[in-house]
Amino acid sequence: MTDLPADLGPLMREARDIARDAGAAIMEIYNSDFAVEHKADDSPLTAADMAAHNLIVERLGAISDWPILSEESKAIPFSERSRWTTYWLVDPLDGTKEFVKRNDEFTVNIALIHDHRPVLGVVYAPALDLMYYAAEGQGAWKETAGGEPQPISCRELDPDNLVLSSSKSHRNADLEAFLERLGPQSATPMGSSLKFCLVAEGKADLYPRIGLTSEWDTGAAQAVVEQAGGHVTTTDMQPLAYNTKEDLLNPWFFVFGKTWTDWARYL
Repeated sequence: MTDLPADLGPLMREARDIARDAGAAIMEIYNSDFAVEHKADDSPLTAADMAAHNLIVERLGAISDWPILSEESKAIPFSERSRWTTYWLVDPLDGTKEFVKRNDEFTVNIALIHDHRPVLGVVYAPALDLMYYAAEGQGAWKETAGGEPQPISCRELDPDNLVLSSSKSHRNADLEAFLERLGPQSATPMGSSLKFCLVAEGKADLYPRIGLTSEWDTGAAQAVVEQAGGHVTTTDMQPLAYNTKEDLLNPWFFVFGKTWTDWARYL
């Protein structure tokens, strides 16, 4: 199997192109009267998920021989996955609920995981023509429609001006209690993995995820945050890791900027 190259720039560029083309396939369906099916867990599944999945899997398979773990092909036993050192982690359409609501805040997520951590990530919001991407040794970048890529970085924490990146769809009693203990704050609601990216570009200080997610929801955006100088940790304040167990659920986690802060004390 191919070793991880020292220069991840070419792979990052390939992943950007693939994400953009997957986004185009999604938008063809988004701009039509699409039908909504349902998965076994009753989450909406559209033809867009599968169109993006098929394109991404085919194109990634053409540029490397690393395995691919996608939300739409996730039934790979840990006995097999545990042998992987390097693999692609894909969510072809993150924020399907946002897609169905037609609020434009859904993304294509492509990450490269090496030794249980993301070393490359692309987050592309096709309806907004907005892309965030990063790789080790390459920094973190934001590209808006028709614009040149701009380097991004997390900001230092100002405790008197705490800005949260928050979910539009996921609120619960544990999160509400955490926010109350946190004290005064403002919030910027956002869908999908774009919540991470607000922290990565210095527009928010903290995204607390007090609830379950899956690994494909977070890998790409974690790479962007970390290469922008930020942190993604569990509530034990350890880096969020990948492919370490049978199930693919993440524990609760914090996404925050440059200033190391023990957010767990507010739980």
